[in-house]
Amino acid sequence: MSQAPDTPPKVTVFIPVYNRERYIAQAIESILGQTFTDFELLLVDDGSTDRSRDIVQGFHDPRVRLVCNEVNLGIPGARNKGIDLAKGEYLAFLDSDDVACPTRLARQVEFLDQHPDYAAVSAWISWVNAKGKPIGKVKRKALSTDEIAAQRLFRCCLENTASMARTAILQQYRHREQFILGSDYDLWARIGADYKLAALPEVLVRRREHEGRTTEGKTEQIKALRLLIYADQLTALGVAFTDNDLDRHYLLRRIQKMGAPDQAYLDWAETWLLTLQKANRRLQRYPEPAFSEVLGGFWFKVCWHAFKKLGWQVWPRFWRSALRGVACAELKKLTYLYLPGTFRREGVL
Repeated sequence: MSQAPDTPPKVTVFIPVYNRERYIAQAIESILGQTFTDFELLLVDDGSTDRSRDIVQGFHDPRVRLVCNEVNLGIPGARNKGIDLAKGEYLAFLDSDDVACPTRLARQVEFLDQHPDYAAVSAWISWVNAKGKPIGKVKRKALSTDEIAAQRLFRCCLENTASMARTAILQQYRHREQFILGSDYDLWARIGADYKLAALPEVLVRRREHEGRTTEGKTEQIKALRLLIYADQLTALGVAFTDNDLDRHYLLRRIQKMGAPDQAYLDWAETWLLTLQKANRRLQRYPEPAFSEVLGGFWFKVCWHAFKKLGWQVWPRFWRSALRGVACAELKKLTYLYLPGTFRREGVL
């Protein structure tokens, strides 16, 4: 597929770059090797001090466009600049240390063309090591519109590096630049409140795991920003909360890392999840029954891990709870892998 001179490309592939001399060439090559060819590749160099700019300038493909910031704007600022400069009807994000699979653009363009009521589509990702070799890990996230929307209060359900969206919508919402880390979660949460989002059930991007990743070693900063995103959504849902509620809400997805919950956390979790369910039934901020099933899934997760500390007394509590029914409905949709002493589903247990 070729484009006439001065005709805007169908897709802008946007890669923000900051000191990625080791990996940027592979990211660029993965885009230039796409089966879908009606694109521009826009790179915004965010004040790199290494050879990143020189490497980008070494590519002479006319579809490659480099814009250089003389000062570092940070991740959300650089992303907003890319969104502002994009010429394509669609914009595909790719991180500067990741690699796109050859059919990525073709598959996502096909989806957005066929689903004009969707704002964006993402995909699954797999991990590679610093040398680009697979490490046998795949991140599978929610696929359907209702599942993605229902989980919005707990996690970012789109992988930003694997996402393609309508440029006009991105330009309307933009990244909020106070979210130095996690601006993608905030962006997709706000867009997802107003538009349909989806993900394709296939790996279309390979994420590189290495020590120089932007989020490496910044757990507390990421947590603080996620708490702000939770607070925004809880306020919109009409739920009153304390700082302690936010901390405990943050732990719902990380309970396996915090250790077995105690009785106080178990009591809080049941009350909190029922409060969220009641508020949503009133305001319908998240789709039902998908949202209630997500809440039920978290109730099962809390009880499962509390069992390790509190013993069998947990399960009568689980079955007596009003969350039991939606928990069972959610569990029916899950595929479990039985291992000695535990059940495992990636991203759930």
